[in-house]
Amino acid sequence: MKLTVDQLSTTIEQKSIIDQITMFVESGQFVGIIGPNGSGKSTLLKTIYRILRPNAGLVSLNNEDILKFSHKEFARSMAVVAQEGSAPFDFTVEEIVLMGRSPHKRFFERDTLEDAYFTRTALVKVGLEGYSDRSFSTLSGGEKQRVLIARALVQKASFLILDEPTNHLDIHHQLHILDIIRKLGVSTLAAIHDLNLAAAYCDVIYVINEGEIVKHGTPSEVVTRSMLKEIFKVDCTVTTHPITGKLQISYVSEGMYKGSTLSQTPDTTVG
Repeated sequence: MKLTVDQLSTTIEQKSIIDQITMFVESGQFVGIIGPNGSGKSTLLKTIYRILRPNAGLVSLNNEDILKFSHKEFARSMAVVAQEGSAPFDFTVEEIVLMGRSPHKRFFERDTLEDAYFTRTALVKVGLEGYSDRSFSTLSGGEKQRVLIARALVQKASFLILDEPTNHLDIHHQLHILDIIRKLGVSTLAAIHDLNLAAAYCDVIYVINEGEIVKHGTPSEVVTRSMLKEIFKVDCTVTTHPITGKLQISYVSEGMYKGSTLSQTPDTTVG
């Protein structure tokens, strides 16, 4: 499923948060959004998945305006894992994951054996086998995040929106979850805080700063020392991992390299 964002602008409390953003996610692509805190990443995603309404521009799935989808049609097309991991009531893990099946059911329709199978399979995939009867409210932040990812998996949508999907996860589960998402082969748009993960998993990266897209392209085109210094205000070296061939960023501060020759290194160094 293809996503097109055309000249999208969103204003909150009379303040422009994102301004004339244009971007694309081709069918099957994993596209990342990176940018400093407060740059507009979450606002952009919330506008795309219809929590916020734009004051200008258009978002379309397979060339159809998303605002014309019914709620169920939209939920069958797009699954969302947002940053907020709370639940208004105390549900079990199984109940939370089963909520992902609601777009495929009629009003008051009971859960089926197929729903139960999808739920068990998703919990196994995210490493939470045996958690079905646990109270969602008693879980750690990382466990809650994995439950919400399992809920998105059982939704069986053709497009995934992920807002900081590895938030609260340890490094093992960060890599495990992103491996799962890549293997799904569905179109994915994700705001990613960890730039090394973005460089390793994304086909295309968009850099957002102060509500505008300032750069986009493949990880090697976008993740450079000069970009990180300009946008993120940090110095670093960008090398190529000897095993994976992916970009690897090593951050430094003045105190770490004072008196060295780091300033003479190029944007990307093959290592």
